Amino acid sequence: MRILITNDDGINAPGLEVLTEIATAIAGPGGEVWTVAPAFEQSGVGHCISYTHPMLIAKLAERRFATEGSPADCVLAAIYDVLQGARPDLVLSGVNRGNNAAENVLYSGTIGGAMEAALQGVPAIALSQFFGPDNDSIVDPFESARQHGTAVVRALLDRGIWTTDDYRIFYNVNFPPRTAAGTLGMKVAPQGFRRDTAFGVEPHHSPSGKKFLWIKGAPQQTPTLPGSDAAVNLEGYIAITPMRADLTAHDLLDDLAGRLG
Repeated sequence: MRILITNDDGINAPGLEVLTEIATAIAGPGGEVWTVAPAFEQSGVGHCISYTHPMLIAKLAERRFATEGSPADCVLAAIYDVLQGARPDLVLSGVNRGNNAAENVLYSGTIGGAMEAALQGVPAIALSQFFGPDNDSIVDPFESARQHGTAVVRALLDRGIWTTDDYRIFYNVNFPPRTAAGTLGMKVAPQGFRRDTAFGVEPHHSPSGKKFLWIKGAPQQTPTLPGSDAAVNLEGYIAITPMRADLTAHDLLDDLAGRLG
């Protein structure tokens, strides 16, 4: 199996090392693992592509490349340049430092990399490690993803639903903020929403008096509705969410058409 891995935390991120271990185990002795990841952190870029300017790409080692671009850029670079048309069998994106559950999905470059792979017709899985009091201070805060990630990917490859329609299914996997031993298993869960929390801005002034705005994140330990992604994560389960890039509100189409005549 030929596997492409990418992330949004950057080529030197510890989560990418975890993902390399997972991908190597999945690919097997005769397989290939290719890394094309951002040269610098690209958290929060979503499905952004560098449409208006070129990106530098550099070979760092055999099958290991860094680009000055987003995770979606990395997938495009891999498919159309690095692999020279030899498409990957699977794209893995992550392991993100922090959860990509609930509304975080919409901002996540980790999700953006997996989404681009799906749009290119390649099976893809995004993986993220939720952080919290139970794993923040342990030696390996990625312990749950490191020890359970290979089994989750294998389960999805063997028994997951993989479509071939225009907007193909890809998977979003979030490992709970627990130790590996404290991880309870897998649960399929819809994307949730953290109520009464949202991203915002925090103003600061430089010594010269100029005003700068920092994007300020929302509390991450707020549970979503029961059974949804962040809720099952906080209960200790690995959340698995099937996703599509199609943003149409299909449930409203007939009603809206009737209202508009």
